[in-house]
Amino acid sequence: MFARVRTFVIEGVEPRPVFVEVDIRAGLPAFTIVGLADTAVREARERVRAALLNSGFEFPLRRITANLAPAHLRKVGAGFDLALAAGVLAASGQIPCTALERWALFGELSLAGELRGCRGALVVAEGALRDGLHGLVVPRSRALEAGLVPGVTVAGLDDLRGVRDVLAGSAEPPDPPLPPPAVNGDGAGGDASVPDLADVRGQDGAVRALALAAAGGHNILLEGPPGTGKTMLARRLPSILPPLTDAEALEVTRIHSVAGVRAAPGLVSSRPFRAPHHSITAAGLIGGGSGPTPGEASLAHRGVLFLDELSEFSRPSLESLRQPLEDGVVTIVRSQRAARFPTGFQLVAATNPCPCGMAGAGDICRCGEPDLARHRRKLSGPLLDRLDMLVAVARPSAVALRGPASTSSAKVRELVVGARERQLRRLVDTGIGCNAQMGAALVRRHVRLGEHAQQRLELAYERGGLSARALQRVLRVARTAADLEGRERVGEEDLLVALSLRQRFGTLDGAR
Repeated sequence: MFARVRTFVIEGVEPRPVFVEVDIRAGLPAFTIVGLADTAVREARERVRAALLNSGFEFPLRRITANLAPAHLRKVGAGFDLALAAGVLAASGQIPCTALERWALFGELSLAGELRGCRGALVVAEGALRDGLHGLVVPRSRALEAGLVPGVTVAGLDDLRGVRDVLAGSAEPPDPPLPPPAVNGDGAGGDASVPDLADVRGQDGAVRALALAAAGGHNILLEGPPGTGKTMLARRLPSILPPLTDAEALEVTRIHSVAGVRAAPGLVSSRPFRAPHHSITAAGLIGGGSGPTPGEASLAHRGVLFLDELSEFSRPSLESLRQPLEDGVVTIVRSQRAARFPTGFQLVAATNPCPCGMAGAGDICRCGEPDLARHRRKLSGPLLDRLDMLVAVARPSAVALRGPASTSSAKVRELVVGARERQLRRLVDTGIGCNAQMGAALVRRHVRLGEHAQQRLELAYERGGLSARALQRVLRVARTAADLEGRERVGEEDLLVALSLRQRFGTLDGAR
C-alpha cells in the first residue's frame, strides 16, 4: 500500500514543502529512507519503529520504503519523525489516507511515542498557510509558536495516539494554548528587564551620541579607557530604540525559532541584543555550518549586535560583516545550496585607545609606538569605514559619578520615537524606515545644505579625512541630528555634529 504525508524542511528561514511517500510491499522486512536525508533523518527508522510499537500500533514486518520528495532538496533534522510515522500508519491501513491530505505534520518522536518539539515550528506553520493546508500537527510544546500564524488550525498533541485520533476524525484538535501573561525580554525599549540610562553618570556627551545613533539606526564605535562605561552604554541602547512592530516581531521570532535559541513561547516582544565573544569565527558571526544555521548577525536582526573589545576580533570575522552591514542580508552557500538570512542589525562596537587602554591619560600609558601602530592596524580596514559615528568615552570625574543622572531611557526614547516618525513620513514611499538606510539618491533629495555648510563639508573631504562612503554617512547623521531636534532642514550645526563624530576615522584610515 501507498501513503503520502505533507511536511516541510527549513532552508535558511524559509519553508520548503516536502512529500513523505511511504510504500509497503511484500518482501524481507526492511525500512529504507531515500531522498537526500541526513543522519538524523535516517536514524528516524529506529525512533519510528519503537514509537509505533510502544504506542500500541502494529509495525509492518514487510519491505517499507520512504521517499522524501523532492529528492534534490537536502533533508535535515528530526522534524520528519512524525510524518514518517503517520505515513507508515496510513500505508498499513491503521489510519485513513484521506485524513492526511488536509494536514501537515512536523515533530520529533521519543521511543515511547511522545511528541517532542523541533526548531522552526513558526516557519513550518507559514509554509502550511502558503500551501493552502487546513492545519498543522505539532508537539504541544510548539503549538503556541505555530499558532502565531493566523489562518492555520494548529493541533498541539502529546503523543502518537492523539495524532491518530485527530487524523481519523475521532477527536477534535485541542484548543490552542493561551499565550503567557508576559514574555521575557531580549533587549528592547520599554522592557523592565533592560538596563536604563538612568544608571549612567558623567557621560552626557556619549548619551547624546547614543540617542543620535538610535534615532537614525546608525552604527557606532565607542572608544575609551577600560572602566569608563562603554559596555554599560552599549547595553542600554535597546532601551531607547522604538518598540518592535508586529511584522518585525514576527521576523525576529522566525529567526530565533529556526536557530533554536527561543526558550520562551509566544512572540518575541523586545529587540534582540547579541554580544558574541571576540573568539567567535566568521561562520559563527554571519552564519554557516553544514545546515547552515543563522549566525549572531542574524540573531541580532531588528536589534543590536555588540562587539566588545573590537581589536581582539579576528580580521576574517570583522571582514565578513561588511556585506551583511551594507545589504541587510547574507547568503551562505554550502554544497550547491544557498540559504539567505536577514541581517538588519545595528552595530555597536567598543575598543580601547591602545593595547593597555590608557592612551591619552598622561604618564599612565606605557605603550610604545610599535604597540600603538599595531593597535591602529587592527582597527583599520573597510569595516570602520562602514561605521557612522565614533564616540570618545572619557573617564568621568568623581563629582559626576556621585551626581544625579542626566536623563532616563524613557525620556530619550520619546525623542527617538519622534525622530523615527519624521523619517517614516519622509521616506514613506521608499520602503525603508530610518536615515541610516538611505542610498545616495535619497541623501541628495533629503539632505540639502546651505552654501557655507557645503563648503565646510567639501573642505573636510579634500583634506583626506573622509572617503566617498564616509561622506554619505556624514550627511545621513546630519539628517538624523536635524530630525532629533525637530528641524525639517539640515543646518550647519547638524553637519558639524556629524563631522565631529567622524574625525577619528581619518586617523585610523591613514594608518593603513
